[in-house]
Amino acid sequence: MTDSVGRLYEAVIAAQTGDPAKSRTTRLLRAGRGKMAKKLAEEAVEVVIDAMAGQSEAVVRESADLIYNLVVLWVAAGVQPADVWAEMDRRERLFGIAEKIPKDLVQNGSRRKVVALESRRTRKRR
Repeated sequence: MTDSVGRLYEAVIAAQTGDPAKSRTTRLLRAGRGKMAKKLAEEAVEVVIDAMAGQSEAVVRESADLIYNLVVLWVAAGVQPADVWAEMDRRERLFGIAEKIPKDLVQNGSRRKVVALESRRTRKRR
């Protein structure tokens, strides 16, 4: 399973020096982390919408888009897939495969506040 992610990661690394006129990935990397985060959030919402609608094939397609955008953000943040797999292994050893870290075990101050991805104000309709 991780082989595809590894190959994708290497392709995104290579796209950092690519031609933005020819590579969507290069354009996305140059657009900055804010744009990358927004694209990741959009894809996550699309997965949720399709899952709620019972559209399995659409969930598969949108999940692939979600993973792509996650890997692009990893590259921009200096995160390697092996780092994520190691964290997943650590959590599995501590809590089991289906668990995430329980909220009561997260140290005070290490939880991050939710921040807006876009700061544009929307005008109220009258």
